[in-house]
Amino acid sequence: MSVEFIADLHLHSCLSPCAELSMSPKGIVERAASLGINIIAVCDHNSAENVEATERLAHSKGIRLFPGMEITSAEEVHLLGLFRDTASVIKMQETVYARLQQGEHDEEAFGMQVVANEEDEVLGFNNRLLIGATDMPVQEIVERIHEIGGLAIASHIDREGFGIIGQLGFIPPDLRFDALEISRRLAPEQAQEQFSHYSKVPWISSSDAHTVDDIGKRTIRLVMEHATFDEFRLALRGEDGRRVIF
Repeated sequence: MSVEFIADLHLHSCLSPCAELSMSPKGIVERAASLGINIIAVCDHNSAENVEATERLAHSKGIRLFPGMEITSAEEVHLLGLFRDTASVIKMQETVYARLQQGEHDEEAFGMQVVANEEDEVLGFNNRLLIGATDMPVQEIVERIHEIGGLAIASHIDREGFGIIGQLGFIPPDLRFDALEISRRLAPEQAQEQFSHYSKVPWISSSDAHTVDDIGKRTIRLVMEHATFDEFRLALRGEDGRRVIF
């Protein structure tokens, strides 16, 4: 029997230098639970070090977490990778760390990159240039995500900065995206008009929250039998009555 789930699939924790410190694993889960959100995805910039703690907390609240990461390509395009489990996203993190721009993070210029546990305790600080880009082109990132069994999603395609259309001018037809993300800045009817020529690829929309107050400002509804990663894959494909409602 199909059930309708509420999902916000693009959240930044305090590990992302542009996110507020209140976006700790605990802060994210408590806010999502208060809003009745059933499924979340933590997608920090070029890292997944806060995913495991957030997943444990989410599970305790009956919320499903899809481990994720927002990866910056060599063309400075943002891409979401969503994965079935923590082990898979850590494999992606290993690839990203090996290909990430070298140098040390400037905390004063960009903000702290905090690794935290379930109790809001600071475990450490990530000193990599998470705000930077990898040397991997978009095609290679998409292929690597798929090799690990993940879903490759073009982030906020309506945004000029770091959106694939803004950076490349178009979405190359040979890129096998599993979905395209529309930002919360664009109403669904505007998206339908502006991006109708990309309607063959499934769409999602998310809050892209960097603050606790922004969580849930844009969600999608997922009609699925269970709140699982494999069911979400089927919903993106529109198989057997499963679907995404944007």
